[in-house]
Amino acid sequence: MVKGAFKGFRHEHHFEAIENGTLMTDIFDYRSPFGILGKLVDVIVLKRSMTKLLIKRNDTIKEFAESEIWMSVL
Repeated sequence: MVKGAFKGFRHEHHFEAIENGTLMTDIFDYRSPFGILGKLVDVIVLKRSMTKLLIKRNDTIKEFAESEIWMSVL
């Protein structure tokens, strides 16, 4: 991450062909700013919020990939 709210941020999608489709592996790594205070906020709020965000995003990716919707965004 070059600029933003996090001290560090990296998000990758890896796709692998498997027998009955495609396996997507989501690699998500972030570091909260503000030292110990940031870590406390991370434990109390941020980790849960980011997990929900990733689940919603992955559901959307799955919906687009398994239907014809993906053609509308190309």
